[in-house]
Amino acid sequence: MTHKPATPVIRLPNGSMPALGLGTWQMRGDECTHAVRKALELGYRLIDTAELYRNESEIGKAIAHSGLARQELFITSKVMPNHAAHDEVIEACRHSLERLQTDYLDLYLLHWPGRVPLDETFRAFCKLQDEGKIRSVGVSNFDVQQLRHAMQVAEKEGIQIEVNQVEFHPYLFQEELLAFCQKQGVHVTAYCPVARGIIFDDAVLMQVAKRHKRTVAQVSLAWLLQHGLSVIPKASKESHLRENLDALEFNLTEQDMTEIDAIRTRRRLVPL
Repeated sequence: MTHKPATPVIRLPNGSMPALGLGTWQMRGDECTHAVRKALELGYRLIDTAELYRNESEIGKAIAHSGLARQELFITSKVMPNHAAHDEVIEACRHSLERLQTDYLDLYLLHWPGRVPLDETFRAFCKLQDEGKIRSVGVSNFDVQQLRHAMQVAEKEGIQIEVNQVEFHPYLFQEELLAFCQKQGVHVTAYCPVARGIIFDDAVLMQVAKRHKRTVAQVSLAWLLQHGLSVIPKASKESHLRENLDALEFNLTEQDMTEIDAIRTRRRLVPL
C-alpha cells in the first residue's frame, strides 16, 4: 500500500503531533472503521478519539488493518471527568489501550473540567507516563482560568500540560485563550474547525475561498493552521477526507487572515 508523506508536525515536549488529523466524534461501527482505514490510506497519521465516543474498538480494528508501524501514528484519547479519580484514570486508560490495540497513547487528555480534584487526575497521568502508557498529557475544553489552575496543579505533580483541545473556528475565535496558551507553551488543537458547516455561507469566507479557488472548509482549516493550531476535522466520506488534507497545500495572505480575524459572528456549538 502506498501512503502519502506525513503532514506537517507540531513539536511537543514529549513527541511530535501531526498538524492535521481525523476527528471521530459521533462516528460508530462500520462507518468509523471504514473512515479511519481510508484516512490512513490517504496519509492521515493523527487519529483523535475518546472513551466517551465509544468507538475506540472500531478505530483499533482500522489501525490493525492498516499495516502501519505504531510509531508512524499519533493516537489521542480522553478520559471522562467522572473517571478522573486516580484509580479510575488508570483503569480507563487500560481499557482505552485494549480497545485501540496499542501499548501506549501519544496524547491523553482530561476531556472536560470536573469535580474530581485535579491532583488525583494528574498523579495518575504521571504514573501512566512513568509506565510508558502515555506520552504527552493535556486537557480539553478548559478556559483560561481553568487552564491556569490546571497548570499549577500539574506542575506540583511533576508533569506538563502540553495540549488544550477546544472548539475553535472563525465563528469562535478564542483570541485570549490562544494567546494565553501560546505564552505558556501549551499547544491548542481545534475541534469543530469548520463549525459543522454553519460557516459555509459566510460572505467573508466565501470571498477568500473564491480568491484562492478553494472551499470554505479548506480556508477555515488553513486559517487555524496559520494561527499555529492543529486541527482535527471529522470526515467520513473520502471526498471530504481529501478536501481537508488538501488544506495543507496553500497559504492565506496577511489580508485574508486579517479579514477572517475580523469576523464578528460568535457561535459556540459545544456548550461548556
